[in-house]
Amino acid sequence: MASARERIDLPPQIAACLFDLDGVLTKTAVVHAHAWKQMFDEFLQKRAEEKGEEFRPFDIKTDYNEYVDGKPRYDGVRDFLASRGIELPHGEEDDPPAAETVCGLGNRKNDLVLELIERDGVEAYEGSVRFVRLCGEAGLHRAVVSSSANTKSVLKVVGIEDLFEAVIDGVVTEERHLNGKPAPDTYLAGAEAVGVEPSAAAVFEDAVSGVESGRAGNFGHVVGVDRVDHAEALRQHGADVVVKDLAELIR
Repeated sequence: MASARERIDLPPQIAACLFDLDGVLTKTAVVHAHAWKQMFDEFLQKRAEEKGEEFRPFDIKTDYNEYVDGKPRYDGVRDFLASRGIELPHGEEDDPPAAETVCGLGNRKNDLVLELIERDGVEAYEGSVRFVRLCGEAGLHRAVVSSSANTKSVLKVVGIEDLFEAVIDGVVTEERHLNGKPAPDTYLAGAEAVGVEPSAAAVFEDAVSGVESGRAGNFGHVVGVDRVDHAEALRQHGADVVVKDLAELIR
C-alpha cells in the first residue's frame, strides 16, 4: 500500500505546502469578487453622474482577475482605479467606508465581504481539505498565506484552522510591513514560519498575482488552481502545473 507521501503528486524535495485561502481552500473568491464589484460600481456610478460621464461597470471576469485578485485590499483599490485613470488620496486605515479615499473604498469592500459571509456563510473545497489532511499525514508542513485580514475567522468558520501550523494574513502583512503579492514577501514569511527554505516549499494559488509571487520567491513548485477558466494565464505567469482542484494531486 502506498504511503501518504507517495500518494501526493508533488516533487520529492517538497517539505512544506503554502496555501492561498480564497479560491484555493475556501469558496470565498466569489464572495470577494462580488464585494469588489458592488463597491466599485457604486463608486463609479456616483462619479459618472457627478462628472457627466458614461458609467462603465467593474467587470468581474477581467478587472477582478487583472487588478485586485490576491492583492492586499488597498493595493487592489489603487491598481484598479489607476486602470481607469482615477487617482484618489490614500487616506488612513481607519477611514470610514463612505470616505472617497483608497482606504475608505477598501474598508467599504471589507464590510461588504463580512456582510456576505455572515448572510450566506462560506464553505471549504472538499478536495482541498482532503489534500491538506493527506499532507499532514505525510508529515509535510502546512501554512496559509493570504492577503485577507479575515483569514483566521474564515478558517474557523469552515472548521479547518487546526490543519495549519502557521497563518500569514493581511494582519501579519501590515504588522511586519511586508509587500503584498505579487511580491514574494508573504510566501517567504510562510516558509520561514514552518522552518523550510523556499526551494523546499510548494505554493498553491488561484490568482495570477499569487503565482507571480511564488515564482518571484524561487519556490520549489508553484501550483496554479484554476477556478475561473484562466489556466493559460496562470501558466504564463509562473505556474509549474495547473489543476482544477487539489484532489487532482492525490494519486
